[in-house]
Amino acid sequence: MKIIFTSDTHGHIYPINYATGKEENSGLFRIASQIKNEIDGNTLVIDGGDSLQGTPLMTYYLGNRGKYDFNPMAEGFNAMGLNYYTLGNHDFNYGYDAIADYTKSMKAALICANVEDKRGELGIKKHIIHTLEDGTRVGITGAVTGYVNVWEQEKNLTELEITDPIEALKKELAEIKDESDITVCIYHGGFEEDLATGQRLSDTEENQACKIARELEFDILLTGHQHMSVPEAMIENTYGVQPPDKAMKYCVIEACKGADSRNAQTTVNGWNVTSNLITVSANEEVYNEILASHSFMEDMNTSLQIWLDEPIGCLENEIKPEEKLEAALHGSKVASIFNQVQLELTGADFSCTSLANEPLGLHKEITVRDILGIYQFANTEEVKEVTKADIKLALERCAEYFDYDANTKEVKISDVFLQPKIEHYNYDYYAGLWYEFDLTRPVGDRVVVMKKMDGTELSDNEKYTLVTSNYRATGTGGYECIGKCKTIRTYPEEMPDLVIDFVRRNSPVGEIVNSKFKCIY
Repeated sequence: MKIIFTSDTHGHIYPINYATGKEENSGLFRIASQIKNEIDGNTLVIDGGDSLQGTPLMTYYLGNRGKYDFNPMAEGFNAMGLNYYTLGNHDFNYGYDAIADYTKSMKAALICANVEDKRGELGIKKHIIHTLEDGTRVGITGAVTGYVNVWEQEKNLTELEITDPIEALKKELAEIKDESDITVCIYHGGFEEDLATGQRLSDTEENQACKIARELEFDILLTGHQHMSVPEAMIENTYGVQPPDKAMKYCVIEACKGADSRNAQTTVNGWNVTSNLITVSANEEVYNEILASHSFMEDMNTSLQIWLDEPIGCLENEIKPEEKLEAALHGSKVASIFNQVQLELTGADFSCTSLANEPLGLHKEITVRDILGIYQFANTEEVKEVTKADIKLALERCAEYFDYDANTKEVKISDVFLQPKIEHYNYDYYAGLWYEFDLTRPVGDRVVVMKKMDGTELSDNEKYTLVTSNYRATGTGGYECIGKCKTIRTYPEEMPDLVIDFVRRNSPVGEIVNSKFKCIY
């Protein structure tokens, strides 16, 4: 048997980088053209979730879906011949109706053991047993990380319940194992351990793939969420894989019994498994056929491009793409804009924001495309009541971003933010605050200055307000000190819309200085 597996495709249907407008080898239509001749009666095509969020195409579609009688993401997966899929945490970002619009357009079956659908319109299956052409019975179940309950806005989960993934998967495995020759788990979550050393990487339950492998003993574990390239990982008797994000690579897993292969790993039920990560290219003839058969989507694409290229304002001076270490050491002009938007909206004492993994900048003349390129998530804003001690703990977490070599005086980015997943987005920039890090000091004791902008020391006894994204407000990323603080206000507006409005109202936008920050090393 063979499995073709994608995950975390994040809205990438066409081979387009929307920030630059240039073509790239990615997207579901490219994958569809590449795998068409590989699919037979003994092949399953499976996806691990996080599909609805990530590109301006899906942002535009979800804001205008009443105009169209198709779902673009479903069209991409249907073109691939997808058989089964599960949901990822970002698929919940737009609420029940957006998920229903997606699932009703999909030809594949949705499998998610730990999502309870109170309205009953999503067609979720807890498990399925698929009999291949050669008679092999494949038992399949799936689950999404339980951290959806931590991250997601309450309004988006009113008709859904996310239960414990381990318990849900255990129950479904008991149902399928005696009826199956081989068992497969689709898990939208990643590996909580370093796959080379076994070192525990996090104490949270965001990622539990290693626990699933050790405790439940599936033959094959298809993981996602971390955006890691994991061509193979044998944990106990379970064979795991994970493709990177944005539909740039996919996994091909092959399993057989009785074949002698030096490269194969043997699973709990005696299956010899091998796998590879395949880089997306294209069969141009088939790809053009797919485009022709989806010509009905061109009106949407034309409207999308018009919307993306709509001028919204300008800067006094262009902001060149900011390299991650340089920005973290000396401050980010892009982050200052985001923080100013949050401060003006909420009137909070302080603001913190983070940036995407890629170096970001802004042209002098700004379009919608530019804003969606630098703020890629549909985050909303929360105001937390915090103390000086809370802010100190959060800043110490930020200061952990740096690795300092006392011998060479070199500063680099700590592996804590790079492994097993690159997490530049968990370094926060603050506004309304005068703060300094001394990188020569030990981690956990690096914050040496913490004042208001006028130089007034923060009081140990006073309560302050901090505005941040709904994502950071959960405490995720190592900021439990923020997560435990009382939420005193929430705002429904999404940050990309607020930034667009800010640029329109304030053009030409000059350099914004809303913090005093210094790194000593």
